[in-house]
Amino acid sequence: MKMYQVSTLQALLLGYSRAVIPVSELLNHGDIGLGTFTDVDGEMIVLDGSCYRAMENGDVVVAEPERGVPFSTVCTMDDSTPIEFDFTDNIDNLKIALNNIIDSHFGLNSMHMARIDGEFELVDARSESGYESVHVDLKTILGKTQKAFKFEKIKGTLVCVYFPDYMDGINASGWHLHFISEDKKHGGHVFNVIMKSGAGRISKINSIELKLPDEPIFDTYALKQASKEAVKAVEQGKGNE
Repeated sequence: MKMYQVSTLQALLLGYSRAVIPVSELLNHGDIGLGTFTDVDGEMIVLDGSCYRAMENGDVVVAEPERGVPFSTVCTMDDSTPIEFDFTDNIDNLKIALNNIIDSHFGLNSMHMARIDGEFELVDARSESGYESVHVDLKTILGKTQKAFKFEKIKGTLVCVYFPDYMDGINASGWHLHFISEDKKHGGHVFNVIMKSGAGRISKINSIELKLPDEPIFDTYALKQASKEAVKAVEQGKGNE
């Protein structure tokens, strides 16, 4: 099994949000995953071979095949282990439970993809509208465009990606979660959840293919500048909300 990634989180954090490949090409490399779109115009959820775009109000549409992808992580979960969850009162405890699962299989230094189909009391999430820029960092962009919203008493799927600490910057270390409702009408990047119950599967992945941008402007970004604080602010912060 292989993780396929478009660009790096460092590049996105520092403002490289130009199209690297289209959605149609991304779906040749995986049927589950997450990411964003050109100019950070919404949150991406890839599930069961379809690519969805959560817009700034939390409504979800199917992403057009030609829509550009500046950053994404997908795979095909050919080999997976079933997982189950009881009532979970917040996202930190869910991440602890997921860490315990991968730790029990000696997987903390590997990548993982998980899906959790669940019933939720609450999903606290965000998305954003597009903002065309060059060298404007993602934290600043989200401060202008990000909208937070809450879904209550809803069924849906969490798509969960895990990268180990030593790969921080290529992607976000730890768990990164996106949500899409069962009816495929609502979704976004997840800040918090209260889950009544959930079940799904998880895959351990020890190989990655990294598709870097081809255009010369990519080489004007000093990618080592992205700090852990910047990653945390984007992953967990709510901008101006």
